[in-house]
Amino acid sequence: MTEEAEPLSLTPQKAMDMLDSHPQAVLVDIRSSMEFLFVGHPKGAVHIPWIDEPDWVVNPHFVTEIRKLLLGGAVCDKEAGCAPVILICRSGKRSLEAGRALLREGFRSVYHVDEGFEGELDEHHQRSTRGGWRFHGLPWEQC
Repeated sequence: MTEEAEPLSLTPQKAMDMLDSHPQAVLVDIRSSMEFLFVGHPKGAVHIPWIDEPDWVVNPHFVTEIRKLLLGGAVCDKEAGCAPVILICRSGKRSLEAGRALLREGFRSVYHVDEGFEGELDEHHQRSTRGGWRFHGLPWEQC
């Protein structure tokens, strides 16, 4: 039995640092459309849902949409692979799963924001109080 490859974890600040220092890196918000629009999202994030309404099943086109985002491989080479892809979801669980899927499909430079956009629930069942992109005051917006 072989162990599945894992995307590399980044704190929200480390993800921001990577985006600042690697202009070719892309931040992909994989939450549902409702979360992306109404809860908010990191500024500059591209929205490609991993699981979305109305059926709440894994997006069968997710990997293809990521490939399209990377210009069909135009920003990839055999040695270095593609530009870094940083995935973010609500709390880091879906981005881990989606990152594994990308790695299985041959992507090499895959990261996920371990605290997500909103972080884990606190003792009052609220988010954005213990961690996450918003908690750390990183740039975000909502409609």
